[in-house]
Amino acid sequence: MMHPLAKIFLSRRLVVSGLLGLLSIAGYSQNRVLDHNAIGWYVYNGDHKLSKRWALHTEYQWRRIDLIRSWQQSLARLGLIRKVSDRVSVSAGYTYFTTYPYGRYPQADAGVPYPEHRLYEDLKLNDTLGRLKLTHRFRLEQRWLGTLADQNPREVAQWDFQHRIRYQISGEFPLQGNAVDDGEFYVNFFDELFIGFGRKVEQNIFNQNRLSGGIGYQISDNVKLELNFLNQVVQHAEADPVTGNPIFEINNGFRLNLNYNLDFSKGR
Repeated sequence: MMHPLAKIFLSRRLVVSGLLGLLSIAGYSQNRVLDHNAIGWYVYNGDHKLSKRWALHTEYQWRRIDLIRSWQQSLARLGLIRKVSDRVSVSAGYTYFTTYPYGRYPQADAGVPYPEHRLYEDLKLNDTLGRLKLTHRFRLEQRWLGTLADQNPREVAQWDFQHRIRYQISGEFPLQGNAVDDGEFYVNFFDELFIGFGRKVEQNIFNQNRLSGGIGYQISDNVKLELNFLNQVVQHAEADPVTGNPIFEINNGFRLNLNYNLDFSKGR
């Protein structure tokens, strides 16, 4: 089990993170501009075992507006995971990200998608509370966001550098027995807070929050399928040019997630 002091630290960190997010939103409760969108996220995740301590992470997210009709974003991620102990792991990797024009206040305001490159570093802490399996993930990101040229919006004029820190708590609860076995359903959830920092962050120090919960099914030891409700609150970096008020996206929909993990360490 996790050391009691570590549990106290994590609990306080979660409370502080949640309060920061709530205060950031509440501060604009009277004058913010809201943009509501229906979203559908189709996600693949794979942690492929290379040896006893090392694994390769692969991920792709196909994010859509109006559930599936048009593009919201595209995300491709590749990383390397190091298992420190049964309960602690660290990882690092690269993400290529594209944001498309969508909603009433598109962030891709040139009418064409803009790219983003990211590096990231993760710390994961696993814990159990009875039948509940918990994971705390702390992620630090270095982001290069493409600013498109006025003359040719399909060309990047410059790259704006930002930092972002993310905290996610996720859980998995079996609906049969003490653990999830093949052919069984389980309940899962996560909440993740994003905080931006650095000279180029502008208004969105509170960058976004994601809350999700639903049901999963374990097909086999290395394959799981999950269908979740997803709520995403995003603050834009720039204010509404007409009113000067901050813009918040309130995006609701679902997240369909496939976890498919391979073991390349067998026979080594």
